[in-house]
Amino acid sequence: TYVIGQMTGVGVAFGRFLEVSNTAGLLIGACVVFAYAVFGGMKGVTYTQVAQYCVLIMAYTIPAIFISLQLTGNPIPALGLFGDHAASGEPLLAKLDAIVTELGFNEYTAHHADTFNMVLFTLSLMIGTAGLPHVIMRFFTVPKVADARWSAGWALVFIALLYLTAPAVGAMARLNITEMMWPNGGIEGGAVTVQQIEEDPKYDWMATWQQTGLLGWEDKNGDGAIQYYNDKNADLQATAEANGWAGNELTNFNRDILVLANPEIANLPGWVIGLVAAGGLAAALSTAAGLLLAISSAVSHDLIKGSINPNISEKGELLSARIAMAVAIAVATYLGLNPPGFAAQTVALAFGLAAASIFPALMMGIFTKVNNKGAVAGMLAGLIVTLVYIFLHKGWLFIPGTNSFTDADPLLGTIKSTSFGAVGAMVNFAVAFIVSKSSAAIPAEIEELVESVRIPRGAGAAQDH
Repeated sequence: TYVIGQMTGVGVAFGRFLEVSNTAGLLIGACVVFAYAVFGGMKGVTYTQVAQYCVLIMAYTIPAIFISLQLTGNPIPALGLFGDHAASGEPLLAKLDAIVTELGFNEYTAHHADTFNMVLFTLSLMIGTAGLPHVIMRFFTVPKVADARWSAGWALVFIALLYLTAPAVGAMARLNITEMMWPNGGIEGGAVTVQQIEEDPKYDWMATWQQTGLLGWEDKNGDGAIQYYNDKNADLQATAEANGWAGNELTNFNRDILVLANPEIANLPGWVIGLVAAGGLAAALSTAAGLLLAISSAVSHDLIKGSINPNISEKGELLSARIAMAVAIAVATYLGLNPPGFAAQTVALAFGLAAASIFPALMMGIFTKVNNKGAVAGMLAGLIVTLVYIFLHKGWLFIPGTNSFTDADPLLGTIKSTSFGAVGAMVNFAVAFIVSKSSAAIPAEIEELVESVRIPRGAGAAQDH
């Protein structure tokens, strides 16, 4: 599921900057990712990902700084989010709330009633991050235990640097898009006209994104303007009828374009837009390649060499890795064309699966001694329960129309499919503990092996702090 989300992002990035359809962009991107991963190898991809992160962090934060300065006068987006709107003088979030509620949408800062679901969702993302296999594999590329520990610490710093900017980017992008569609101060001033979209250079981004199939509009009532509002809101029906509106005329706005389109919407300089293009491609390529390497390594080394054919040659192992990679990217490309949700939602499902399957085994490996039967049983139980819950809401194997429930009306109370990973982790812990306690005790030599792994040779004795 994580690869699906990355391939969706690849399609969006290539589609926009090659000015082709999203489908063509995804197919081109799939070929690039495959070649990139096959010829790069584990260590090669790791080195390039260092450079790609530098591009990514600049591509994400520099536009955010520009936009924050435009809207609030504060160069730090995370602080600008809670500052005042420069043009009106009112708090930025209050300004955003006022605009979106006038158009029939919920307040941007509205409190969601399903707090329990949000807690589970946050927990799934947190523990899922610790269980992502392509991240864990990065520690194999460093020579010493101390290096692995330092790299984990620095990773958290750089992740925080990126993620602290994300809420500001989302809020400011929403404000810019809404003001772009209602450039004269809201409903009373009138919506953007078709002529403006066709002739005003600051609306060129709409025509460009329309080519990808990820953005669309239609003048349904023939009044020469494009009304963007929530036509499902009954409280706005009287206003819509009085103005002769025929429904929301921004007929397609794919949320996956938000980050890439944001600097264009804000009319930032061309070099900033180019930097965002490079960052978007760097993010998609680096993560997708890392995931493909993790998949191919698991199949060729752990499954085939470890269990099926221990005597396989290095050449045979390499061939099986490339075949596994080709199959994985083919499946991911198909599901990228028919995703179970927008990219961020699909990635959240992957975090949930990692939280339900891998994280509990890692935690128990550190803090307790669970035997192999318990660990395997727990991982299978957590994975199966979470997968079934996801398929019940997203369709079996993500096939449209095969779902029994939706995230709007979930099976268990308010728990959505993207939040179920935390529940799956609890199932994993419980099953692992029960199976471990009811099966044979761990042999003494295995206990000694585990202790030697916990305190590696040369790491020094454990000390109280």
